[in-house]
Order: sequence, then structure tokens, then C-alpha cells
Amino acid sequence: VLYHSAGRRSLQDVLTAIRLNTPVAQVGLELAANAERHLKPPQEMARLFRRHPQALAETLRFADELSFSLSDLEYNYPDEPTESGLGPQAELERLAREGAATRYPAGVPASVLQRIEEELALIERLNYARYFLTVYDIVQFARRQHILCQGRGSAANSIVCFCIGITEVGPDRIDTLFERFISEERNEPPDIDVDFEHERRDEVIAYIYQKYSAKRTALAAAVISYRGRSALREVAKAMGLSEDVRTALSSSIWGWSTSELGEKEASAGGIDRSDPLARQVIEHANEIMGFPRHLSQHVGGFVITRDRLDEVVPIVKTAMDERKMVEWDKDDLDAVKILKVDVLALGMLTCLKRAFTLLTHHYSDARDAYGRPYVLATLPEEDGRVYDMICRADTLGVFQIESRAQMSMLPRLRPREFYDLVIEVAIVRPGPIQGDMVHPYLRRRQGKEQPEYPKPELEQILGKTLGVPLFQEQAMKIAIVAGGFRPGEADELRRAMATFKRTGTIGNYRQRMIDGMVGKGYEKAFAERCFKQIEGFGEYGFPESHAASFALLVYASCWFKTFYPDVFCAAILNAQPMGFYQPAQLVRDARDHGVEVREVDINFSVWDCTLEQTAFDPARVLARHAGMRGVIETHHAVRLGFRQIKGLSEDRMTLFVGRRGSG
Repeated sequence: VLYHSAGRRSLQDVLTAIRLNTPVAQVGLELAANAERHLKPPQEMARLFRRHPQALAETLRFADELSFSLSDLEYNYPDEPTESGLGPQAELERLAREGAATRYPAGVPASVLQRIEEELALIERLNYARYFLTVYDIVQFARRQHILCQGRGSAANSIVCFCIGITEVGPDRIDTLFERFISEERNEPPDIDVDFEHERRDEVIAYIYQKYSAKRTALAAAVISYRGRSALREVAKAMGLSEDVRTALSSSIWGWSTSELGEKEASAGGIDRSDPLARQVIEHANEIMGFPRHLSQHVGGFVITRDRLDEVVPIVKTAMDERKMVEWDKDDLDAVKILKVDVLALGMLTCLKRAFTLLTHHYSDARDAYGRPYVLATLPEEDGRVYDMICRADTLGVFQIESRAQMSMLPRLRPREFYDLVIEVAIVRPGPIQGDMVHPYLRRRQGKEQPEYPKPELEQILGKTLGVPLFQEQAMKIAIVAGGFRPGEADELRRAMATFKRTGTIGNYRQRMIDGMVGKGYEKAFAERCFKQIEGFGEYGFPESHAASFALLVYASCWFKTFYPDVFCAAILNAQPMGFYQPAQLVRDARDHGVEVREVDINFSVWDCTLEQTAFDPARVLARHAGMRGVIETHHAVRLGFRQIKGLSEDRMTLFVGRRGSG
């Protein structure tokens, strides 16, 4: 059986042609002889096999004896011995409580202690302690190797993750929703994403394989599905349309479009829809929209088991020796409650790690309140001078807020505290724009209109975003408090929101949400408007915890650029390629801020850009940055490294650096 009805035979022929990379007209005997390979109803099967009743009886007997279910898969997370000799739960509790004392040196607030105990109790009930310890072990390895890392995503909702050092932003700082991370009601595995320096992530991956072995670990898969452009190109090719027509057709479609193809695309490609062949191409392209096309590797999701992995899930070899891939994607793994760890790469972490190293080596007085070198979690918070620079949109090269769209928003939003940066990261996205949230938020922030809170409970949820839902967690809270959803149902609502690669089904919850809000006394018009906003931003809506993790990196990169532009310039040049801007633009911006940037010199340069002692001349700071003249603490010049010379390899550079002084 290949399809559910005989009418799909034509589509099956097209898919066969796509698989064989041959037009349908030339596939020949590879095509089915007729349309009989469809799923027939029981009555039809009984008619076809009326002379062989024993075959039908045997089939039914065989089917009755089949008992396999995916729920029968026995998955056990790694149960490695702990250094303390304690059991997994006791070890996690010890680490969390000791970590809390470190995170809150002035004393752990009672609310934080209560939240720690509540999370630990839930983790114990769901038996997730070993998962947390595995992620903790990977993070600790990175720290031992001086690899900068930070957890993000929904894990930033967890105070336990913060206390044991997986994440860097305390959830008490922004009042996040723990149910976004783990919910007893939905009983599905948590998902911890950890970013590492992009140049050193392979060291972390090698450690995972070394500790758990290739027999116990593999990358998850990602299912690549047909979108408008790929569907149209491949169907048109299978149906025999020429290359120029295929190109014209596909170029009329926005890259990630999932909208049904029709007259507009046909006209743009010079195709007459009345032509039977053209009509078939469009129809079949629409039919395969969203079909899986092929499997790819997940960007960093690792599945780790206690025993052999191939006894639990199907695996396949990858192009790299000793590395394997699970032939299931993250949704498949979630469905059977298999945990994964996301080991991701982020260029800004490479930049910041290099910046901290340069700062420690060249500015001995740059220390935290306890006399220790600065790290990500101990940078001075809420420095007004950093926010002054941000409000001027002087953010070229920094994390997330360096694009032209972000620079345009900064003078209007005028961030003055950390949570403003959380909003800034999230608001310049297609989702909030499509949901008509940007302008209402700005008007309210500027005092031009007052927020609307029909009931006090909504003010508690939306107060910090001035009545505008910007985050997925807010959508969940509104569904729970105003719509009468249970926490598990609210998480299903979040999952129904679209992503940039997947069409959502949030519309299925429209009536449930509106009826729930009306039943709790909200006006129907307000309920409809509220749901429309949630639906609009769903496709690109940011989790609040994710935005908070990114906001910390925004602040850190801006802090370096404000006070130590020499350090920031050298660090970001040494972390290339990354970001929006070319090295020449970064150098020009550093010079505009008074940094002396020296050319590559055969006698002084090494591979990386370095700092050389010099006197700071405030006159070098351009007039438009005059406000920085009393703020910048730099007294080093940046010596460009050989990495800035296009086409020169590090090995070749080593040869002539080794000849220095030899005449």
C-alpha cells in the first residue's frame, strides 16, 4: 500500500520521479502498472479474497497477535556514578543548595529557597535528576577547559538550572514560568539548550563521545519538509518543465512560504493555468507542501542512553567517522519520552570569552566586588552609561541589537534596565509586527496611551509589557488565568503556535480561548483581540526566558564596547566570521570611538589581533560619540593579526613568524 485512495496514483508517480531524479515520462517500469496500491476498505478486501477466506482469517489472527507499541521502548538515561557517591537526586539537591549560596552571596531569598525546593520535588517525582546531572557534567567539562557557555531557552525558567551553573540569568530576576520548562501534567521530558563558543564546540562533542562512547550517543535528526519553492521546483522538474520555467516559478515564492500556490505564481512563471500540465504541476506542488523531503542532522541535539542506543532507536552513520544519527527528530523523541541535550554554538560567546581573557591580561584593575576577574555573571549590572550608549543606537557589532531594524528601534524604546533589553530582543521580530504589538507598546512606553487591563489578573501577567503580550509564557498565563486552560492545555497552545519552519494549528484553540474568557467575564471583542495578538506573534514569538538569556549577552557585549572598545574590537575581530558587519566596518567603528588600530606588521603581528600599550587620546573620539570621552577606559592600541589577511593560512603564518630576527 502506497497511498490511501486511487486518486493519489498520479502524485505517487511524481514522487517516484523525484526520488529517481528522472522526469515521469522517462521513468518507465519503475512506475506502478495501475492505481490498485491504495488502502482498500474491509468490504473490498473481502470481495477480492472471497475465494481465499483462510487468507483473510490468517491476516486477522496475525493482526490480533501484534502487540508492539512505541511505549514499550525502554529508555534509560545515563546513570553514571557521582563524585560524592550520593544517588542522583541527592547529588542534584546538594549541588542546587550549594550553588544557591554561591549565586546569592548576601543570602538566599526565602522565595528562591521555596522555588528551589518545589523544583527539586517535581524533578524527583518525574525522575529527571540524572538528566540534570548529565547536562551539569557537560557544562562543568566546558568550564574546566575554559570554554564559555550558557544555557538558554526554556531551561532559563528553572532556578535549579541557574543554581547549578547551567544558565546565567536567575528566573527570579524576570519572574518566568517554570511550567514552560517542566510540567507534571503534560509529563514530557525537559529540553535544555546550552550554547558554547562556536570555535570550541567540537571539543565538547568529543568529550560526550569519549565519556559515553559512540554506542551510547548520537545526534538527533531534523526532518526537512517541502515548502513552496522546493515543492514547485521538484514537481515541475518531474513533470518535464524546462529549467528557465522552473526558475521563474520558484523565484515568485517567498523563501519559507507555506501558502497554497495559485494564479499569482503561475502568472509570474509565465504559465497558463488553463493548460492541463500546468494545472497538474500546481496541484501536486500543493499536495506535497509539508511532506518530509529528507533527514538532516539536528544542529546539536544529542541523545544519550545508559545502554546501547541501537537497542532503543534506529540509527544511521553520518559522514564523520564514529558519529551516528538517530533517525527520529525531536518531536518523535518527545513522543516516546527520550531525553536529549542540545549542544549548540554561538559566535558571541567566542567573542566574549576572548574579551574576558584580554581584559584580565591587560587591565589588572578590572575586578568584581570580591577582587576576582570579571565573568559573565559578575559584570556590573544596570550601569546607566551602558544604557546611554544603547539609547544612542551606538551598537554596531554587539549581540542581537546591531541590525538596522534594531538600531532604528533603540532610540524609540530607550532601554534603561535589563528587562527593557529582554523586550528589545523580542520585539523586533516579524511576529510582534504581524500581531500589531510594536506600535501599541511604544505609544504606552512613551506615555501617549494607557495600557488596558480589563481585570487585575491580566495586569499581573501583562503589566511589565504594558498590556501587550510579547512572549510565549504570557500567552500561556493568559490561557490559564483568563481562558480557564489547565497548565498542560496552555502548553499545548504554545506548541500549536507556528515556527518559521512549521505551520501551526493555533487556530484550533480560538473558540476554546474566546469562550473561556467570555465565561470569566471578559468582553467578547477583547477576547477576540487578545487571541488575534497571540495568533499573530505565534510564528516568531520568543520565549521570555530565551530573550532573557540573549539579553544578558546583549548587555555584556555593550558593556565591553562602552568601557573597553579596544578589548571589544580585538575580541570581535578574533571571533570572525560572525554578526552583520565586515572586519573593515568594525575597525572603522573602533577608530571612531578613539581606538588606535595598527596595521598588520611582519615584525609585531601574530595570528590573532592583540593589544599594545599606548596613551588614550580623547580627541580621537568622533564628535558624534563625544559623550563617551569621559567613559572610555581604554589605553591600548589594537594590533591587527595575520588572520585579517585574506588567503593566508595560520600554518603559513607560523613559518615566517618563526624566522623573525634571523635576518
